[in-house]
Amino acid sequence: MRKAKRESADYIRAEYDFASMQGGVRGKYVTQYRAGTNLVLLDPELAEAFPTDAAVNQALRAVLKMTKVVRLPETAQHPTGRARRRRTGSTPPRAART
Repeated sequence: MRKAKRESADYIRAEYDFASMQGGVRGKYVTQYRAGTNLVLLDPELAEAFPTDAAVNQALRAVLKMTKVVRLPETAQHPTGRARRRRTGSTPPRAART
């Protein structure tokens, strides 16, 4: 006689009745998910210098503030020929181009 085939342990049903399952709570972690989390692994020497998340945040805010103060203007000091042509809208004669 042949043995009946058994379903494998990793079988997925088409539908599940979650009401009959115990221990599950709908939306248990939804607030944490919506708040978002950014985890960063610091190198040991950085973790020593910044022991708390508040210290890391304070340092990053200071860096961000400095980048706003030191930021270069949007256009270069001496625009390239391409940028100059784009700004004036004209193309120099072919002999003048190099």
